[in-house]
Amino acid sequence: MTEKAASLVESAKQWATYYGEYPNGERGAALTAALRVRAAWESNDADAFADMFVDNGSMLVGDLQLTDREQIRSYMAEAFSGSLRGTRLTEEHLEIRLLTDSVAVAVTDGGIIPAGGDSVAADDKVRGTWVIVKTGGDWRIVSRQTSPIKG
Repeated sequence: MTEKAASLVESAKQWATYYGEYPNGERGAALTAALRVRAAWESNDADAFADMFVDNGSMLVGDLQLTDREQIRSYMAEAFSGSLRGTRLTEEHLEIRLLTDSVAVAVTDGGIIPAGGDSVAADDKVRGTWVIVKTGGDWRIVSRQTSPIKG
């Protein structure tokens, strides 16, 4: 196996672990939306990140409420070229609940790993809530918000 192929296999194995107890079925499919957001973050790709949201999707960032895909794209493009350049998003999926056959809520714990870092600082850990909908056969984010976890 070539070095590149081996690297891809290792990466796929790592990503497979991100599904935790939701590797199959509709809950796992819904979780794919959050994992694709994470992959876009790791690539610092604002377009791929924003494209995971529905047109009128929202994201709460600190005290700023972004209320559509284009606001999210613009915010993330600026952040990825500045303060978030080289950072990674990490999240452990605590729960995924199907509310209907096309609406899910996910709860996560995690945060932002600084560029060059290997973990989230204790004071920077957050709990996230995601509202995810199935539209056109694919799962997309309606809303994402995080709140600090203070231990």
